[in-house]
Amino acid sequence: MPALDACLSLTADAMTAALLETPLHAWHAQRGGRMVDFAGWSMPVQYSSIIEEHHAVRRAAGLFDVSHMGRFDFVGSDAREALEGLLTRRVADMTPGQVRYSLVTDETGGTLDDILVSCVSDDEFALVVNASNREKLWKWFAERTAGDSLERIDRTLETAMIAVQGPKVAALTQSAFGFALDSLKRYTFRVADWNGHRVIVSRTGYTGEDGFEAILPSEIAVELWNALLESDAGAKACGLGARDTLRLEAGMPLYGHELDETITPIEAGLKFAVTLGGRKFPGAGVLGKQLAEGTSRVRVGAVLAGKRAARQHYPVLSCPPPAGDGQPIGETTSGTYSPTLERSIAMAYVPPRFAAAGTPLEFDLRGKLEAATVATLPFYRRSEG
Repeated sequence: MPALDACLSLTADAMTAALLETPLHAWHAQRGGRMVDFAGWSMPVQYSSIIEEHHAVRRAAGLFDVSHMGRFDFVGSDAREALEGLLTRRVADMTPGQVRYSLVTDETGGTLDDILVSCVSDDEFALVVNASNREKLWKWFAERTAGDSLERIDRTLETAMIAVQGPKVAALTQSAFGFALDSLKRYTFRVADWNGHRVIVSRTGYTGEDGFEAILPSEIAVELWNALLESDAGAKACGLGARDTLRLEAGMPLYGHELDETITPIEAGLKFAVTLGGRKFPGAGVLGKQLAEGTSRVRVGAVLAGKRAARQHYPVLSCPPPAGDGQPIGETTSGTYSPTLERSIAMAYVPPRFAAAGTPLEFDLRGKLEAATVATLPFYRRSEG
Protein backbone atom coordinates (compact mmCIF):
# COMPACT_ATOMS: atom_id res chain seq x y z
CA MET A 1 0.00 0.00 0.00
CA PRO A 2 1.31 3.49 -0.86
CA ALA A 3 1.45 4.83 2.68
CA LEU A 4 4.12 2.29 3.52
CA ASP A 5 6.66 3.53 1.00
CA ALA A 6 8.58 5.84 3.31
CA CYS A 7 8.79 3.46 6.25
CA LEU A 8 9.09 0.00 4.71
CA SER A 9 11.65 -1.40 2.34
CA LEU A 10 9.60 -3.80 0.27
CA THR A 11 12.38 -5.76 -1.41
CA ALA A 12 14.16 -8.86 -0.20
CA ASP A 13 17.46 -7.23 -1.21
CA ALA A 14 17.11 -4.88 1.75
CA MET A 15 17.30 -7.74 4.24
CA THR A 16 20.65 -8.13 5.97
CA ALA A 17 22.05 -10.28 8.74
CA ALA A 18 22.25 -7.15 10.89
CA LEU A 19 18.49 -6.80 11.21
CA LEU A 20 17.03 -7.35 14.66
CA GLU A 21 14.51 -10.16 15.05
CA THR A 22 11.51 -10.39 17.38
CA PRO A 23 10.84 -13.56 19.41
CA LEU A 24 8.16 -14.41 16.81
CA HIS A 25 10.43 -14.03 13.78
CA ALA A 26 10.78 -17.75 13.05
CA TRP A 27 7.01 -18.18 13.32
CA HIS A 28 6.44 -15.42 10.74
CA ALA A 29 9.00 -16.84 8.31
CA GLN A 30 7.67 -20.38 8.61
CA ARG A 31 4.07 -19.24 7.97
CA GLY A 32 4.89 -17.37 4.78
CA GLY A 33 5.21 -13.89 6.22
CA ARG A 34 6.68 -11.44 3.71
CA MET A 35 9.59 -10.13 5.74
CA VAL A 36 10.87 -6.59 5.25
CA ASP A 37 13.29 -4.17 6.87
CA PHE A 38 11.29 -1.95 9.21
CA ALA A 39 13.38 0.47 11.29
CA GLY A 40 16.20 -2.07 11.50
CA TRP A 41 13.94 -5.02 12.35
CA SER A 42 12.93 -7.95 10.16
CA MET A 43 9.14 -7.71 10.27
CA PRO A 44 6.19 -9.26 8.38
CA VAL A 45 4.42 -6.80 6.07
CA GLN A 46 1.76 -9.39 5.14
CA TYR A 47 0.96 -13.11 5.06
CA SER A 48 -1.89 -13.44 2.55
CA SER A 49 -2.94 -9.98 1.37
CA ILE A 50 -3.10 -6.61 3.08
CA ILE A 51 -6.79 -6.25 2.20
CA GLU A 52 -7.70 -9.69 3.59
CA GLU A 53 -5.84 -9.00 6.83
CA HIS A 54 -7.37 -5.52 7.05
CA HIS A 55 -10.89 -6.96 6.81
CA ALA A 56 -10.04 -9.61 9.42
CA VAL A 57 -9.40 -6.84 11.97
CA ARG A 58 -12.50 -4.85 11.05
CA ARG A 59 -14.77 -7.93 11.12
CA ALA A 60 -13.30 -10.29 13.72
CA ALA A 61 -9.82 -10.15 15.26
CA GLY A 62 -6.25 -9.68 14.13
CA LEU A 63 -2.92 -10.30 15.84
CA PHE A 64 0.10 -8.09 15.23
CA ASP A 65 3.66 -8.67 16.36
CA VAL A 66 4.73 -5.22 17.56
CA SER A 67 7.77 -6.39 19.52
CA HIS A 68 9.92 -3.99 17.51
CA MET A 69 8.44 -1.08 19.47
CA GLY A 70 10.79 0.30 22.10
CA ARG A 71 9.94 -0.39 25.76
CA PHE A 72 11.57 1.71 28.47
CA ASP A 73 11.07 1.61 32.25
CA PHE A 74 11.71 4.64 34.45
CA VAL A 75 12.08 3.48 38.06
CA GLY A 76 12.77 5.41 41.26
CA SER A 77 11.44 8.26 43.37
CA ASP A 78 12.62 10.77 40.73
CA ALA A 79 10.90 9.00 37.81
CA ARG A 80 7.62 10.92 37.94
CA GLU A 81 9.27 14.32 38.17
CA ALA A 82 11.69 13.48 35.35
CA LEU A 83 8.92 12.48 32.95
CA GLU A 84 6.81 15.46 33.99
CA GLY A 85 9.61 17.63 32.61
CA LEU A 86 10.04 15.68 29.36
CA LEU A 87 6.57 14.76 28.06
CA THR A 88 3.84 17.02 26.67
CA ARG A 89 1.10 15.25 28.66
CA ARG A 90 0.90 15.64 32.41
CA VAL A 91 2.44 12.77 34.39
CA ALA A 92 2.24 14.27 37.90
CA ASP A 93 -1.39 13.23 38.41
CA MET A 94 -1.22 9.72 36.90
CA THR A 95 -2.29 6.84 39.13
CA PRO A 96 -1.27 3.16 38.90
CA GLY A 97 -3.02 1.43 36.00
CA GLN A 98 -3.37 4.56 33.85
CA VAL A 99 -2.03 4.82 30.30
CA ARG A 100 -1.70 8.11 28.42
CA TYR A 101 -0.86 9.02 24.86
CA SER A 102 1.81 11.72 24.90
CA LEU A 103 4.54 13.25 22.81
CA VAL A 104 8.20 14.09 23.19
CA THR A 105 9.13 17.48 21.76
CA ASP A 106 12.37 19.41 21.39
CA GLU A 107 13.00 23.06 22.24
CA THR A 108 11.49 24.22 18.92
CA GLY A 109 8.25 22.30 19.58
CA GLY A 110 9.11 19.73 16.92
CA THR A 111 7.97 16.17 17.59
CA LEU A 112 10.66 13.66 18.48
CA ASP A 113 8.12 10.87 18.92
CA ASP A 114 4.60 9.99 20.02
CA ILE A 115 4.50 7.48 22.85
CA LEU A 116 2.38 5.68 25.43
CA VAL A 117 3.28 6.18 29.08
CA SER A 118 1.89 3.87 31.77
CA CYS A 119 1.96 4.43 35.52
CA VAL A 120 2.96 1.09 37.07
CA SER A 121 3.34 2.47 40.60
CA ASP A 122 4.11 5.79 42.25
CA ASP A 123 7.80 5.20 41.49
CA GLU A 124 7.65 3.27 38.21
CA PHE A 125 6.57 4.26 34.71
CA ALA A 126 6.70 2.30 31.45
CA LEU A 127 7.04 3.92 28.01
CA VAL A 128 6.34 2.43 24.58
CA VAL A 129 8.11 4.34 21.80
CA ASN A 130 8.40 3.94 18.04
CA ALA A 131 11.05 1.51 16.83
CA SER A 132 12.65 4.10 14.55
CA ASN A 133 13.11 6.49 17.49
CA ARG A 134 14.23 4.08 20.19
CA GLU A 135 17.95 4.90 20.12
CA LYS A 136 17.33 8.62 19.63
CA LEU A 137 14.99 8.81 22.62
CA TRP A 138 17.21 6.67 24.82
CA LYS A 139 19.99 9.22 24.31
CA TRP A 140 17.58 12.17 24.66
CA PHE A 141 16.27 10.89 27.99
CA ALA A 142 19.77 10.04 29.24
CA GLU A 143 21.01 13.56 28.57
CA ARG A 144 18.07 15.11 30.43
CA THR A 145 17.64 12.87 33.44
CA ALA A 146 19.96 12.50 36.36
CA GLY A 147 19.76 11.59 40.00
CA ASP A 148 20.48 8.76 42.38
CA SER A 149 16.80 7.85 42.55
CA LEU A 150 16.16 7.23 38.86
CA GLU A 151 16.99 4.15 36.82
CA ARG A 152 16.21 3.84 33.11
CA ILE A 153 15.91 0.32 31.73
CA ASP A 154 15.50 -0.70 28.09
CA ARG A 155 13.26 -3.80 28.13
CA THR A 156 12.89 -4.07 24.34
CA LEU A 157 15.10 -7.08 23.74
CA GLU A 158 13.98 -9.06 26.76
CA THR A 159 10.23 -8.76 26.15
CA ALA A 160 7.72 -9.21 23.35
CA MET A 161 4.65 -7.15 22.51
CA ILE A 162 1.50 -8.42 20.81
CA ALA A 163 -1.43 -6.25 19.66
CA VAL A 164 -4.84 -7.94 19.38
CA GLN A 165 -7.49 -5.83 17.65
CA GLY A 166 -11.04 -6.29 16.40
CA PRO A 167 -14.73 -6.53 17.38
CA LYS A 168 -14.39 -10.13 18.63
CA VAL A 169 -11.34 -9.56 20.82
CA ALA A 170 -13.28 -9.67 24.10
CA ALA A 171 -13.39 -13.47 23.94
CA LEU A 172 -9.60 -13.59 23.79
CA THR A 173 -8.98 -11.80 27.08
CA GLN A 174 -11.45 -14.07 28.83
CA SER A 175 -9.96 -17.29 27.49
CA ALA A 176 -6.31 -16.26 27.81
CA PHE A 177 -6.26 -14.18 31.00
CA GLY A 178 -9.55 -14.92 32.76
CA PHE A 179 -11.06 -11.45 32.69
CA ALA A 180 -13.47 -9.61 30.41
CA LEU A 181 -12.04 -6.87 28.22
CA ASP A 182 -14.87 -4.58 29.34
CA SER A 183 -13.52 -4.76 32.88
CA LEU A 184 -10.67 -2.56 31.65
CA LYS A 185 -11.39 1.06 30.85
CA ARG A 186 -9.77 2.34 27.68
CA TYR A 187 -6.24 3.58 28.30
CA THR A 188 -5.80 1.51 31.42
CA PHE A 189 -3.89 -1.73 32.02
CA ARG A 190 -3.74 -4.60 34.43
CA VAL A 191 -1.18 -7.24 35.33
CA ALA A 192 -2.41 -10.66 34.21
CA ASP A 193 -1.12 -14.17 34.67
CA TRP A 194 -0.61 -16.58 31.79
CA ASN A 195 0.67 -20.01 32.74
CA GLY A 196 2.58 -18.53 35.64
CA HIS A 197 4.07 -15.64 33.67
CA ARG A 198 3.45 -11.93 34.23
CA VAL A 199 1.76 -10.21 31.29
CA ILE A 200 0.86 -6.51 31.11
CA VAL A 201 -2.46 -6.15 29.28
CA SER A 202 -3.55 -2.62 28.25
CA ARG A 203 -6.74 -1.60 26.50
CA THR A 204 -4.99 0.35 23.78
CA GLY A 205 -4.40 -0.02 20.05
CA TYR A 206 -3.58 1.58 16.72
CA THR A 207 -6.28 0.36 14.35
CA GLY A 208 -9.48 2.18 15.25
CA GLU A 209 -10.90 -1.04 16.71
CA ASP A 210 -11.26 -2.12 20.31
CA GLY A 211 -8.65 -4.50 21.63
CA PHE A 212 -5.59 -4.83 23.77
CA GLU A 213 -1.80 -4.81 23.66
CA ALA A 214 0.20 -7.26 25.76
CA ILE A 215 3.81 -6.99 26.95
CA LEU A 216 5.23 -10.34 27.98
CA PRO A 217 8.48 -12.25 28.52
CA SER A 218 10.14 -13.18 25.22
CA GLU A 219 10.27 -16.87 26.07
CA ILE A 220 6.46 -17.28 26.06
CA ALA A 221 5.77 -15.17 22.94
CA VAL A 222 5.23 -18.03 20.49
CA GLU A 223 3.16 -20.08 22.93
CA LEU A 224 0.83 -17.19 23.78
CA TRP A 225 0.61 -16.09 20.12
CA ASN A 226 -0.50 -19.59 19.10
CA ALA A 227 -3.03 -19.78 21.94
CA LEU A 228 -4.60 -16.49 20.86
CA LEU A 229 -4.77 -17.62 17.22
CA GLU A 230 -6.44 -20.88 18.21
CA SER A 231 -9.22 -19.22 20.20
CA ASP A 232 -12.88 -19.20 19.15
CA ALA A 233 -12.60 -15.57 18.01
CA GLY A 234 -11.21 -16.63 14.63
CA ALA A 235 -8.20 -14.39 14.97
CA LYS A 236 -5.83 -14.00 12.04
CA ALA A 237 -2.14 -13.09 11.97
CA CYS A 238 -1.70 -9.70 10.33
CA GLY A 239 1.32 -7.80 9.05
CA LEU A 240 2.41 -4.18 9.19
CA GLY A 241 0.73 -3.45 5.84
CA ALA A 242 -2.75 -3.90 7.28
CA ARG A 243 -1.72 -2.08 10.44
CA ASP A 244 -0.92 0.94 8.26
CA THR A 245 -4.19 0.96 6.28
CA LEU A 246 -6.17 0.48 9.49
CA ARG A 247 -4.51 3.37 11.32
CA LEU A 248 -4.94 5.62 8.29
CA GLU A 249 -8.69 4.92 8.17
CA ALA A 250 -8.75 5.74 11.89
CA GLY A 251 -6.99 9.07 11.22
CA MET A 252 -4.05 8.18 13.47
CA PRO A 253 -0.70 9.86 12.78
CA LEU A 254 2.39 7.83 11.93
CA TYR A 255 5.85 9.06 12.87
CA GLY A 256 7.83 9.85 9.73
CA HIS A 257 4.61 10.81 7.94
CA GLU A 258 2.25 13.01 9.97
CA LEU A 259 4.82 13.60 12.71
CA ASP A 260 8.51 14.46 12.72
CA GLU A 261 10.92 17.00 14.15
CA THR A 262 9.64 19.73 11.81
CA ILE A 263 5.99 19.26 12.82
CA THR A 264 4.54 20.33 16.16
CA PRO A 265 1.73 18.52 17.99
CA ILE A 266 -0.50 21.58 17.54
CA GLU A 267 -0.06 21.52 13.76
CA ALA A 268 -0.82 17.81 13.86
CA GLY A 269 -4.13 18.38 15.64
CA LEU A 270 -2.94 16.70 18.86
CA LYS A 271 -3.55 19.52 21.31
CA PHE A 272 -5.44 17.06 23.55
CA ALA A 273 -2.02 15.51 24.26
CA VAL A 274 -0.43 18.83 25.27
CA THR A 275 -0.93 19.99 28.86
CA LEU A 276 0.55 23.40 29.60
CA GLY A 277 -0.57 25.17 32.79
CA GLY A 278 2.92 26.42 33.59
CA ARG A 279 4.69 23.16 32.78
CA LYS A 280 8.24 23.47 31.40
CA PHE A 281 8.86 20.50 29.12
CA PRO A 282 11.00 21.23 26.01
CA GLY A 283 9.10 23.36 23.51
CA ALA A 284 6.27 24.25 25.90
CA GLY A 285 6.59 27.95 25.16
CA VAL A 286 6.39 27.41 21.40
CA LEU A 287 3.34 25.18 21.72
CA GLY A 288 1.65 27.66 24.03
CA LYS A 289 2.14 30.41 21.48
CA GLN A 290 0.71 28.22 18.71
CA LEU A 291 -2.34 27.41 20.82
CA ALA A 292 -2.91 31.12 21.38
CA GLU A 293 -2.13 32.41 17.89
CA GLY A 294 -2.76 29.46 15.58
CA THR A 295 -0.44 27.79 13.07
CA SER A 296 0.32 28.26 9.38
CA ARG A 297 -0.61 24.65 8.55
CA VAL A 298 -2.84 21.93 9.94
CA ARG A 299 -3.34 18.22 9.36
CA VAL A 300 -6.46 17.30 7.39
CA GLY A 301 -8.07 14.24 5.89
CA ALA A 302 -9.21 14.09 2.29
CA VAL A 303 -11.23 11.73 0.13
CA LEU A 304 -10.10 11.53 -3.51
CA ALA A 305 -12.53 11.21 -6.39
CA GLY A 306 -10.69 8.33 -8.08
CA LYS A 307 -9.17 5.09 -6.87
CA ARG A 308 -5.50 6.05 -7.24
CA ALA A 309 -3.73 6.69 -3.95
CA ALA A 310 -1.76 9.79 -3.09
CA ARG A 311 1.77 9.03 -1.88
CA GLN A 312 3.80 10.85 0.73
CA HIS A 313 5.09 14.26 -0.44
CA TYR A 314 2.68 14.47 -3.40
CA PRO A 315 1.63 18.14 -3.79
CA VAL A 316 -1.79 19.35 -2.70
CA LEU A 317 -3.30 22.23 -4.68
CA SER A 318 -6.14 24.62 -4.12
CA CYS A 319 -8.86 24.21 -6.72
CA PRO A 320 -8.87 26.43 -9.83
CA PRO A 321 -11.22 29.45 -9.94
CA PRO A 322 -13.84 30.05 -8.71
CA ALA A 323 -12.99 27.77 -5.76
CA GLY A 324 -9.33 28.77 -5.54
CA ASP A 325 -6.25 29.73 -7.54
CA GLY A 326 -4.95 26.25 -8.37
CA GLN A 327 -1.63 26.78 -6.58
CA PRO A 328 0.34 24.32 -4.40
CA ILE A 329 -0.70 24.77 -0.76
CA GLY A 330 0.71 21.70 0.97
CA GLU A 331 1.68 18.06 0.59
CA THR A 332 0.43 14.58 1.27
CA THR A 333 1.73 12.74 4.33
CA SER A 334 -0.07 9.37 3.90
CA GLY A 335 -2.46 7.90 1.37
CA THR A 336 -4.07 4.57 0.54
CA TYR A 337 -7.11 2.96 -0.99
CA SER A 338 -9.38 2.28 1.97
CA PRO A 339 -10.54 -1.38 2.01
CA THR A 340 -13.37 -0.52 4.41
CA LEU A 341 -14.70 2.61 2.69
CA GLU A 342 -13.71 1.56 -0.84
CA ARG A 343 -12.42 5.06 -1.47
CA SER A 344 -8.99 6.59 -1.85
CA ILE A 345 -8.13 8.52 1.32
CA ALA A 346 -5.20 10.66 2.38
CA MET A 347 -3.87 12.93 5.09
CA ALA A 348 -2.04 16.14 4.31
CA TYR A 349 -0.88 19.46 5.73
CA VAL A 350 -2.57 22.59 4.34
CA PRO A 351 -3.14 26.19 5.51
CA PRO A 352 -6.03 26.52 8.00
CA ARG A 353 -8.26 28.32 5.49
CA PHE A 354 -8.41 25.13 3.43
CA ALA A 355 -9.10 22.82 6.39
CA ALA A 356 -12.89 22.94 6.69
CA ALA A 357 -14.74 19.74 5.85
CA GLY A 358 -16.10 19.89 2.31
CA THR A 359 -13.35 22.17 0.99
CA PRO A 360 -12.40 21.13 -2.56
CA LEU A 361 -8.72 20.35 -3.22
CA GLU A 362 -6.63 18.72 -5.90
CA PHE A 363 -3.85 16.17 -5.45
CA ASP A 364 -1.01 16.00 -7.95
CA LEU A 365 -0.58 12.27 -8.60
CA ARG A 366 2.66 12.32 -10.58
CA GLY A 367 1.43 14.94 -13.01
CA LYS A 368 -2.26 13.98 -13.05
CA LEU A 369 -4.54 16.19 -10.97
CA GLU A 370 -7.13 14.30 -8.93
CA ALA A 371 -10.09 16.09 -7.36
CA ALA A 372 -10.52 15.63 -3.61
CA THR A 373 -12.61 16.92 -0.73
CA VAL A 374 -11.50 17.65 2.82
CA ALA A 375 -13.07 15.11 5.19
CA THR A 376 -13.51 15.06 8.95
CA LEU A 377 -11.07 12.76 10.73
CA PRO A 378 -11.26 9.90 11.46
CA PHE A 379 -12.43 8.46 8.16
CA TYR A 380 -13.65 5.37 9.99
CA ARG A 381 -15.19 5.13 13.44
CA ARG A 382 -16.13 1.77 14.91
CA SER A 383 -19.66 1.08 16.08
CA GLU A 384 -19.96 1.17 19.86
CA GLY A 385 -22.87 -1.26 19.70
